[in-house]
Amino acid sequence: MKKVLIANRGEIAARIIRTCQQLNIQTVAIFSEADKEAIHVKMADEAYEVGGARVSESYLNKRNILQIAKDANVDAIHPGYGLLSENAGFAKEVEEEGIAFIGPKDTVIYAMGDKINARAHMEQIGIPVVPGMTLEDQSERSLEMAARKIGFPLMVKASAGGGGIGMQRVHDQKELVKAVSSVAKKAQTFFGEGALFLEKYIEKPRHIEAQIVGDLFGEVEAIGLRDCSIQRRHQKIVEEAPPPRLSKNASEQLLEYAKRIGESLEYSSVGTVEFLVDHEENIYFLEVNTRLQVEHPVTEETEGVDLVEWQLRLSEKEKLEALPRDKRKSEHAIEVRIYAEDPKTFFPSPGALKKFRFKEVEGIRFDMGVEEGMNVTPYYDPMIGKVIAYASSREACVDKLLDVLTTSEVEGIKTNIPMLVDVLQSEAFRAGEVTTHFVSQPS
Repeated sequence: MKKVLIANRGEIAARIIRTCQQLNIQTVAIFSEADKEAIHVKMADEAYEVGGARVSESYLNKRNILQIAKDANVDAIHPGYGLLSENAGFAKEVEEEGIAFIGPKDTVIYAMGDKINARAHMEQIGIPVVPGMTLEDQSERSLEMAARKIGFPLMVKASAGGGGIGMQRVHDQKELVKAVSSVAKKAQTFFGEGALFLEKYIEKPRHIEAQIVGDLFGEVEAIGLRDCSIQRRHQKIVEEAPPPRLSKNASEQLLEYAKRIGESLEYSSVGTVEFLVDHEENIYFLEVNTRLQVEHPVTEETEGVDLVEWQLRLSEKEKLEALPRDKRKSEHAIEVRIYAEDPKTFFPSPGALKKFRFKEVEGIRFDMGVEEGMNVTPYYDPMIGKVIAYASSREACVDKLLDVLTTSEVEGIKTNIPMLVDVLQSEAFRAGEVTTHFVSQPS
């Protein structure tokens, strides 16, 4: 592989370019009208404008991206995360052009992109799923029968949903009727499909996920766990490896389930299996993400691997056993996501980034998508970077992050840094008492 186009922007595009540079692979960036001065554009060997500022005109414009890939004569396209990364149709079109898509087969992306199909697959191979059922129709009678079977509270979920969009918690029949109508409309608007299912609401669960890797010869491994319970609006803001206060039995069970799922799918790239774990450590399958995760650095900083390098090499038909696997790098790692948003209301805060400075501390990794002087536009996800701490203990990671965040200098926009500091300083977080309700009920 000599040349890769990165079909993404921001910190993940910059992250992928760094590994390509280390492997002496040339890089091609694409950028929207609003991203002409972006970091990933400056870093790449070549860069091409792909369309207007809106994602539908640029980073989701499959036709333009494919044309640039062909004109630039690339060997592969790396989709990063979000955007087209889990678009099975795009993956198929890329392969049909004779270009490698950095990810699993399009059939696997398609199968796991439909949550109803994914649930059915897991039940077939004996993996526990959250009790629930598919909505065959949305009549009040059907909803009443389904709710009676599952019980309140429950979750209404879109089959094609993701990132917190397309799910709603409900407490009674009246709420259920309204929620089904609302979620179906959102699902149709955002994902082009209105299919829904209902799930039992798990009280105060933990969100724990397993990193899986698989080669084209049928070998699959689960190489580490991450706790991603600290979320706001169903989106993660703090992630760590390994999960604190999780029993050895539960850890081993999660890894065994993840490996079994990967093998059943003949998974052939880097991916993630997400689970909910309740207070009694009952485990429920949540979903499979067929791409690199935002939180992948905490696995890299503990397991001593470069997951982007593994993605590239696996796509070149290397075997798992041939991949570089260093000794474990550190005992613990924690990542915090920096968002350009109000720390209390979570409303986006675009604007000119007049100052953006962080203290250099040993054991701290910065994966940033912006730099001082840039303009944070309102067109894209407000996550502008990540700070990752790695050390010999969880306590040391927390201390390092607090040192960096409390001395940071950011001017021109609001960020969630004050909120992250509150989380890291809280006694509950320090004690490892984390659930997905931590932000709304931090006690």
